[in-house]
Amino acid sequence: MTEPLVLVANSSDGTITSFRLSGDSLNLLGTAHGLTGCSNFVVDPVHGVVHAAVKGEPAGIVTLALDRDSGVLTQISRRDLQGGGLNYVALTRGGSALLGVSYGGGYGITAPAGSDGVGEPVSRISFPNLHSVLPSEDGRFAYFVSLGADLVAQYAINDDLSLAPLTPATVAAPDGSGPRHLVLNEEQNAVYVLTEFSGEVLHFTRDHESGTLTLRGSAAAFDTSAGLDHGRFGADPSAEHLIWGADLHLGAGGRTLWASERSASTLAGLAVAADGTLSPPRRFTETETQPRGFALSADGRHLVAAGEQSTTVSVYTVDGDDLPHSQRVETGHGANWVRFV
Repeated sequence: MTEPLVLVANSSDGTITSFRLSGDSLNLLGTAHGLTGCSNFVVDPVHGVVHAAVKGEPAGIVTLALDRDSGVLTQISRRDLQGGGLNYVALTRGGSALLGVSYGGGYGITAPAGSDGVGEPVSRISFPNLHSVLPSEDGRFAYFVSLGADLVAQYAINDDLSLAPLTPATVAAPDGSGPRHLVLNEEQNAVYVLTEFSGEVLHFTRDHESGTLTLRGSAAAFDTSAGLDHGRFGADPSAEHLIWGADLHLGAGGRTLWASERSASTLAGLAVAADGTLSPPRRFTETETQPRGFALSADGRHLVAAGEQSTTVSVYTVDGDDLPHSQRVETGHGANWVRFV
């Protein structure tokens, strides 16, 4: 099997660093510059490109060609955006459509995409502090998470990429929980949402035909022995030692759901039962300072975590819900997003 690439966005440096994972170690390949405030990107393996969200006046989406052999990223186009930079981007329909959300701008978009870049947005929706968005695997539906309104907005994606709200148009998260990142399971019958302020993972069941979500339960994803208080909008979680949930990913096989928490700088795995219900973590692994982003390899054997307050990423091997540490390697300032390719 080809050794995977690992790409890491360093928002303070405005760069994406490319590595090759060989065995249990990362080998530096190169660094792409000129990506101001890059905090999120998505890889399109079909067209061999990376779409990176950048900040500035105006903000935009930069599309870069990815050379899989060398790891080199070369800019080929840019789409300017009005109203604030995107902080999450996702692809659907074989890379022909891009979804994005802006936390500061409070808007979400759909747009055509491909090897030449990202086209003019087709649809634009508004909710306060949108934090992430993901499509269903079949490209028929999209789920937009609003941290500011404590909800998930659910839409059908039409053939022309316009968005049509489902009935109901939104599903509520607990008040003050601050829903942030979401994942869909392989069976596409469950959606899991990590909350920033309460540090829990919400379990929604999903109807395949209608696309609608129903909240079924939740489980804590943070270290309850760390003395963290409930977070709140506008607070400084570092100064006040508040819960600060960040990123969420399913492990291989879908039986472990990994989550990061930034105040205690931990990674932890929640067990996922056959019926989709969750159990809180049994152990916590201290990792890079303020782990905003991490990712797992396709085979589930490795996890790479980045910290906003460190200039390194850590490589772990995955052993059940344990994470033996393999390597720490320099990447850049403000490292906050990781993708395996």
